[in-house]
Amino acid sequence: MSDTELKVETLIQYFENCGYKPDVVAGRKVFKFFKSTDAEINSLNNGVGLRDLSGSGIFELEGKDVLDFFHRISTNSLRDVQVNSVAQTIFTTEKGRIIDAAVIINFDDHQLLICSSAHESKIRSWIEKYIITDDVRVYNQAGKYALLEILGPQADSFMTLVCGNAINEVSLNKFKSLISEGVLFYAARLKDRNGKIKFWLWLNPVNAIRLVDYMLKYKGIFNFNIIGEDAYKGYRIMQGIPASPNEINDLYNPHEANLTDLVSFTKGCYIGQEVIVRLNTYDKVQKHLTGVSFSGPIEQTIDFNLYDDAGNEAGIVTSIVYSNKYGKTIGLAYVRNGYLQEETELIAKDVNGKIVKVIVESLPFH
Repeated sequence: MSDTELKVETLIQYFENCGYKPDVVAGRKVFKFFKSTDAEINSLNNGVGLRDLSGSGIFELEGKDVLDFFHRISTNSLRDVQVNSVAQTIFTTEKGRIIDAAVIINFDDHQLLICSSAHESKIRSWIEKYIITDDVRVYNQAGKYALLEILGPQADSFMTLVCGNAINEVSLNKFKSLISEGVLFYAARLKDRNGKIKFWLWLNPVNAIRLVDYMLKYKGIFNFNIIGEDAYKGYRIMQGIPASPNEINDLYNPHEANLTDLVSFTKGCYIGQEVIVRLNTYDKVQKHLTGVSFSGPIEQTIDFNLYDDAGNEAGIVTSIVYSNKYGKTIGLAYVRNGYLQEETELIAKDVNGKIVKVIVESLPFH
């Protein structure tokens, strides 16, 4: 095992030492739950949760052309991103399909790029494909940092508990180095897809253990939990948040995924721009991501296609979860425009031919 792999394992080993048991999914250790899925969802909806994102794709970039290069090959305007700022963008194919959504963190003398673990190798290959004469150097640094996300309605207050009033000096889409209990880390204030405040913290993996341990021991009155994969999946579906690889992949474009806020329609050319602009100008987007609810029990591991009563294709379900809050199975789906009206009834058919009725729901679920 390499040093990088050992560093990635550091926080996972800490959770295991705390008595939490991971599952192995696609060769990676993941924690489906920590305390309980219901308790963790409750923290996300009413308190504050901590997600370990250290398994994300993390690249360090050096060279004087980095921001200009990303400005030219991705959807958002990045050339003038200020120092100590965070920006989001999408890498798209020549046909305007999504490769992945990514976050750019500007340290001035270098930048970090954070993408999904599912598309990590694809993103690196895509970037290196277009580096010709540009002064851009790419290094995989996935093991160098632990990446933590603090989210939920109590996130702001909880971060004040952790690091004092210094967190108030971190503006939206900015980051700053902070110290808590002798642990140095970087903190960024961000917004999720629905405008709710969250924080990203990145630091040395060994120090991350000290910080997480401190949060667990001194959480005070806060409804605080570490968040497992099952709880976050349920939460993001309820909130209508697309994720890689389910909703964010090269089958769809930013319009369909409701991600056009990460697209600049005023800057110059980028890869896929012609298609994306044409879809916007001529109103040619044929489907959008929306919510669906199932009328009966289903197997959550099976894929479903959507049809109308006449057997015409209406869409495809991309994520499914049973919600205790709603007492039924809900999901995210790409649905054709003619069926997007809320409470439209459709038929979901799985690969075995089993049929169940679904109802189109607006996002986020309410």
